[in-house]
Amino acid sequence: MYKLLTLNNISVKGLEVFERENYEISSETQHPDAILLRSFALHDYQFQDSVKAVGRAGAGVNNIPIAKLSEKGIPVFNTPGANANAVAELVLASILMASRNIAQGWEFARNLSGDDKEISKAVESGKKNFVGSELPGKTLGVIGLGAIGVKVANHAHALGMKVIGYDPVLTVDRAWELSSNVQKALSLDDLFSKADYITFHVPLNDKTKDMLDENRLKIMKKNVVVLNFARGGIINDQAVCNGIKAGKVYAYFTDFPNNLLKNHERVIALPHLGASTKEAEENCAFMIAEQIKDFLENGNIHNSVNFPELSVARAGFRLAIANSNVPNMVAQISTCLAKHALNIKDMSNKSKGDLAYTIVDVDQPIPLEAAEEIQKIEGVLSVRTFTE
Repeated sequence: MYKLLTLNNISVKGLEVFERENYEISSETQHPDAILLRSFALHDYQFQDSVKAVGRAGAGVNNIPIAKLSEKGIPVFNTPGANANAVAELVLASILMASRNIAQGWEFARNLSGDDKEISKAVESGKKNFVGSELPGKTLGVIGLGAIGVKVANHAHALGMKVIGYDPVLTVDRAWELSSNVQKALSLDDLFSKADYITFHVPLNDKTKDMLDENRLKIMKKNVVVLNFARGGIINDQAVCNGIKAGKVYAYFTDFPNNLLKNHERVIALPHLGASTKEAEENCAFMIAEQIKDFLENGNIHNSVNFPELSVARAGFRLAIANSNVPNMVAQISTCLAKHALNIKDMSNKSKGDLAYTIVDVDQPIPLEAAEEIQKIEGVLSVRTFTE
């Protein structure tokens, strides 16, 4: 019986993946085998030794202590792409809102007073203050061409926009999905200098923090619309507010309100609504549940942010080993198995940065002594065994 701890509400569609005869699911369970969460902050959480995996029903993992879990050999899973459509739709809605001054016009209309004749007169005299522009021919710059960025780029092109994208680590799979009409920016500065609208779809890290700052504002065109539905901190909010005052930035749409932004007349700050749709929550929950289930039952890793991708069909009694990415590890594991007369039917090893993961299928049950000996090898972080 596996025990799962849920630290946020996880969609029923995802939890239904776990058969009740094999899984105990609770928000209060002790000694869990895996933790499922969305936005719960885990940095100060005391992890039990029983924890084998952490699953984030979403893409961002800033709320999870990746380094601490990596040291314990615990994979952290996320769900890239599961909420891509929800975020892309909100970005497109924001582009349209910015182009037609919808939020400002709505606020004007809500504050009208008088009888209907007076309101009608005020509307006709006031609408000139909310004249907008159309999208065809305008240039959208998309920074980050992952699952969300590709959808935004393709949809914007379908609306008649010119689209330029920047992503130095564009994957082959995403490249296949991207419209051939999307142009490649030579650099970030190249994109900033050409775009009328700029949208960010990158994780927050040391390289992306303050990606848009005072210096980049200087090379931008006038009256650019800036959109951030990725992570707070990617854009320097004070710099953007200064840019609005200077006429560089026409409007700023963000999913991350703060005291500087929430009442600014040219800022639309939303309460982190990017992935807040029923469909996205269900997709994320289902995807993370399938990944956690496969890892717990088979040791396979799919969509881990700290360990390599490794998924192998079972070919016998299985051993799964998380270890530091150091020389001679596979040889030491093989030697130990041979010592216990275990014949290897299949072995796969992958690395990711400083970490590695090995799956070995053997011809007979793996004795406890063999697993314990492998655990003692220098650099081994965790060892799990599976019956056939």
